[in-house]
Order: sequence, then structure tokens, then C-alpha cells
Amino acid sequence: MLACRIHAKDDLRVEHTDVPEAGPGEVLLKLGAGGICGSDLHYYFEGKNGSFVVREPLIPGHEASAVVAAVGAGVTRVKPGDKVAVSPSHACGRCDYCREGREQLCANMKFLGSASLFPHVQGMFREYFVMGERQCYPVDGDVSLGELAFAEPLAVGLHAVNRGGELLGKSVLITGAGTIGCVTIMAARLAGAQTIAVSDILDRPLQQATLVGADVALHAQREAHSLTQPQFDVAYEVSGSFAALKTCMAAVKRGGVVVQVGTLPHEPLPFVVNDVMAKEIDLRGAFRWGIEFDWAVAYLSTRRVDVRPLLSGQYSLQDAVAAFQLAADKNRSTKVQVVC
Repeated sequence: MLACRIHAKDDLRVEHTDVPEAGPGEVLLKLGAGGICGSDLHYYFEGKNGSFVVREPLIPGHEASAVVAAVGAGVTRVKPGDKVAVSPSHACGRCDYCREGREQLCANMKFLGSASLFPHVQGMFREYFVMGERQCYPVDGDVSLGELAFAEPLAVGLHAVNRGGELLGKSVLITGAGTIGCVTIMAARLAGAQTIAVSDILDRPLQQATLVGADVALHAQREAHSLTQPQFDVAYEVSGSFAALKTCMAAVKRGGVVVQVGTLPHEPLPFVVNDVMAKEIDLRGAFRWGIEFDWAVAYLSTRRVDVRPLLSGQYSLQDAVAAFQLAADKNRSTKVQVVC
């Protein structure tokens, strides 16, 4: 079978390897579609993602759907032929965080396609891979494998909105109109936000954001003045830009909430906290997701959330380099997937 491996910066290879076997409680999956995420791009183009450095060949990919090829002994949740969304999160279920229902903060987390641990936790950009039964979410109906691969990013948006608190009737700002920005728009609309504004430095993402439900699209440079007025109840920073975080701090009302979703550069950043004090801003973090993955699968399977406008292209696994190149060009793409 074929597997996509990042060996170092700008060194991505599609290589032949053996098909694994499912053991007891495990499921052998054939890749349906795998979305290329910002962290995957960092690993490819920089050889690292924040402080996580590629130290051995890394199979990327943590947004995926699949078809069940075989099951190990004792598996009852899925059967061969089932279409599944795959959770990349393997929490221990035993630490204090897991027991409190905050599995995304698990002290012993193994997250697929990540160089955070060594040996690295290999991802899903390969023809076949083995997952634990509880990481497989079977879905019926005509929802496509491409749509199901959005479960992970949609869960991120749903968790971000959860962290922002009650949104019914509220005004919301989202800085960054890429995939996570767009799914956060969808999540905020589900939560009852009255007005949703989005900002970005590129025109194409702003057009996409309007297509999926944003009421107002603001170019962060051309319309900067509009983003310095304290007019929003809640702001979500999803772009990973320090300038965007400062925009959020300025744009929320007194007593507002700012949720940091994007990963900022791994370096000391100047940060004026007087606004946090003087405006009594609640600054919160949103890291991955917990139960929201279950919600995301349900929303996708019924198309209560329609992510199809966000899918910019699909490439075969053997053309992974071309897929990564397109995914990096935000003037041409929102979400690019590799497929088998």
C-alpha cells in the first residue's frame, strides 16, 4: 500500500509499505478522504508545527473518513463496508482531565499525525490504517466521504463556540476565514448568534465566509477602522495571527469574551493586558475538542451543516505533493483532500 511521509522540511514522499492488521478491539480502515490542515502544511513546509519538530518520518493527516475493511476480535461498533468518520484523538480516559469530561486536555493524549511525542503518532494519509473501535463513527445515508472528513475541523469550531458561552442574540467577530473560520461561522449560527462578522487579509476567504453564513465580511487591512470599534459581544481568533488577536481585544465590548483558537507563533509576543483589565474581558483558550466530535458527525450526516462549499479539490494519495501545494495557496483553495 501507499503512505505519505514527511521526512523533513520540503521533503514529502509517497512510499510503499505493508498493510497492517487489526488486532482485538481494532478496525482496519481504508482511507476515504483526508483533509490537509494547517498543521500538516507547517510540518511539510517548515519541518515543524510550533514547537513540535519532525524527528522521524511522519505520516500526516488527522482529518479523515474511511471505509471499514476488516474488524478485529470483539468489535461490535462497526462492520466491514461501513462508512465512518475517524476521530484522531486517543485520550487515556483515566487522568483527572478525562474524568472531568475535558478529554481534549488529556495528560496522556495521543493525537494522530503529530510530532508532539517521540516516537511520533502517525496519521491517516495512507491507504490503510488501524484504529481503535471507539475512534470510528459509522454513518448511514448519502453523505460523502469527503464531507465526513470535515468532522474534525467542524468539531474545532463547535468547541470554540462552546468556549465562548451563550450566543443567542449576540454579535460575533471571527478573525480568519479559512476552514476553521468558516466552520466557526456555521457553529455560531447553530448557537443562535444574531450577527456574525468575519475578517481576513485575503478576498477569496472572505467570499467563502459569506457563502457559508457570515453577515459581514471585512478586509482586515482595507477596513481596519471598522475593526477597532468595540461592537462585538464575543470574538474568536482562529487565524493564528497576533495582529488578529489584538483586533479581537479592541473589537469586543466591555465585559466581552475573546476566544483564542488559532496557534500563535511559538515565540515571546508583546501583549498589552490593560484591555483585559479595563474592559473586564474574558480571554479564553479553545484547544481541539471533546464531545463536540460526536455533534459534528451528527450535523454532517444529516447535512444540517453543509460543508460542501468549502471543498476546493481532491487529489489521489500518490499526488500528495500537488495537493499540499494547492492547500497552501489560500487565494485558490479552502480545503484540499487526499483520497484513495
